[in-house]
Amino acid sequence: MTGAAKRIALEILGWVLLLLGVAAIFLPGPGLLGIFAGLALLSQQYDWAERRVEPVRIRALLGAAEGVETWPRIVASCLGAVALAACGVLWIIKPPAPEWWPVSETWWLPGGIWTGITQVASAFIAIALIVYSYRRFHGHPEKAAELRRQIKGEGSEREQAADRS
Repeated sequence: MTGAAKRIALEILGWVLLLLGVAAIFLPGPGLLGIFAGLALLSQQYDWAERRVEPVRIRALLGAAEGVETWPRIVASCLGAVALAACGVLWIIKPPAPEWWPVSETWWLPGGIWTGITQVASAFIAIALIVYSYRRFHGHPEKAAELRRQIKGEGSEREQAADRS
């Protein structure tokens, strides 16, 4: 692959990951992870993306740390991932619409098999992220506190830069 083709491919992948990450904020999936990955790729070409990579990385890590702070959060996250996988399997199997379904059968489980596959894949990604977060952050409140300090430090650095200009 030539240098120009590689640059274009990485830029397209960066934009796709960024858009998927933004969508995953509202849909099931690791939104901040997608945004971070997209920004990391785009930061090779754009200064604006480079400035945003580290703040997004820190916030994603803080979200991961807070997600495993307590057992109820861990259990809720795991149950959410299992429910997402179960819905995905339901979409893959696509049973006929139940008799109580009030609208056309075409609106029963829309999206087909690929919707189910992406839901199951998202569930596996969620479980992997829960395991990673648990191993890295559970029982280490000082790591989450350090991430919070870094976020507060970013705000004061921005204020100082604004005061200078």
